[in-house]
Amino acid sequence: MEFFSILEKSCCSVQFKAKHKDASLRNLAALAKQSSRLDNFTEEEIYRGFAEREAQGSTGFGDGVALPHFRMKGLDEFLVFIAVAPQGVDFEAMDKKKVKLLIVIIAPEHKVNEHVQVLAAISRALATGTLKRELLASHSPGVLYETFLRHLQHTVDAQTAKRKMKLMYVILYFDDVLYHILEYFLQEGIDGATIIESSGMGQYISSIPLFATFIGFMNEQRNHSKTIMALIPEDREQEIIQGIEEITGDLDKTDGAMIITLDAAFYKGSMRMM
Repeated sequence: MEFFSILEKSCCSVQFKAKHKDASLRNLAALAKQSSRLDNFTEEEIYRGFAEREAQGSTGFGDGVALPHFRMKGLDEFLVFIAVAPQGVDFEAMDKKKVKLLIVIIAPEHKVNEHVQVLAAISRALATGTLKRELLASHSPGVLYETFLRHLQHTVDAQTAKRKMKLMYVILYFDDVLYHILEYFLQEGIDGATIIESSGMGQYISSIPLFATFIGFMNEQRNHSKTIMALIPEDREQEIIQGIEEITGDLDKTDGAMIITLDAAFYKGSMRMM
C-alpha cells in the first residue's frame, strides 16, 4: 500500500489536548472532519465510530501510544493521520500511562484485509527504529507528516521485497497460546496463515486393543491439535522461532507444541487470512 495516498497532512496535529478519553475521541473526530474524504459524514458519526470501537477494548496499547481505528460504512478510501499530545492524555491505555502519540486509521468497511495490513505496518514501524521519538519531537504537522511517511514507506518496501522464504508449521495441542502467536505474526508482518484442525495419536491409540487399558489415562485434551502454516522470511527464521518460544516457553523443555520449517523452493500467491 502507498501510504502517501492515505495519509492526510491537514488532519495532523502537534498540539493535541483532551481532559479524558471521551474528549480525546471527540477531538479526533473534529480533526478527521478536516479531510474532504469525510465530507459525506458528520462529526458525530465519526465520533460514534471511534467510541464503538473503543467499547470493544482500548486501542491505547501502552508505552504512550494509541492506535484509534475503526471501519466506516460508505467510506471509499482510507484516512490516516497523527496527533501528538505533548502533555499526554488519559486514554485508558492498557498500561495506565498517558498517551502522547495517537495514530488514527479510519478505514472503508469493506476493506478488511487492507485495514489489517495498515495496522500491521504501523505496528512494525513503531517497534523498530526511531519513529516514535522522531514523531514526538516533530514541531509542525508538516514535519509529522513527512517523518511518518518516510518511515512507513521504508518499512513496507522492506517487507515486500522478494526474499527467500521458509514454510513454517507450528503444531499446538493447547488453544490458549494460538491467538497470542497469531497476534505476534501480525505484529511481525506475517499477515497470512492457514490453521489446520488435526488429531493427535492418542485419539487412535486408545482404539487399538493392545492399548485399550490406556483409555482414560491419556490426556484427552491432547487428542486434538491445531497446526498454523505460514510463509516466513528465511533470514528471520531464528528470530521468529525465538518470538514464538517467548509465548510457548522453551520448546526443548515444553510438551504440547512443535515448530517445523521447510525450504520453500517455489511460491506464488498469498496466504493472507482475508
